[in-house]
Amino acid sequence: MEVIAKVKSVRISPRKVRLIADAVRKMSVADAIKNLEVIKKRGAYPLLKSFKSAVANAINNAKLSEDKLFIKEIDVTDGPSLKRFHASTRGRAHPYKRRSSHIRVVLGVKEEVKKEEVKESKKDEKITKEVKKDGTKS
Repeated sequence: MEVIAKVKSVRISPRKVRLIADAVRKMSVADAIKNLEVIKKRGAYPLLKSFKSAVANAINNAKLSEDKLFIKEIDVTDGPSLKRFHASTRGRAHPYKRRSSHIRVVLGVKEEVKKEEVKESKKDEKITKEVKKDGTKS
């Protein structure tokens, strides 16, 4: 099961938000939230907000516990750009874009593996080790 949270049209450049998203991508949800609270970058706040929203969605809507959640995906894409001009010499204008970004956080649920399934997989590994390349058992 997946839990999704989206934050759209954040007035920060996607490149700046991706730097922070890459820093927390491989962490657990609790560790990511702790680190985002401490990071002194402007893009950390909307990312933190989206993580908290995803966790709240998991707890309230999907009735999941916070301990079983992990970060499955973090997508930071381009949002709408505001086109502006900077006044220059001789009556010219230099165009620039004020970029925005969309943030999408997907949380997955850790599934517990039963002990019987683990034992069966170990037996399968032993059998495959015994079989030689030509297909005969040793």
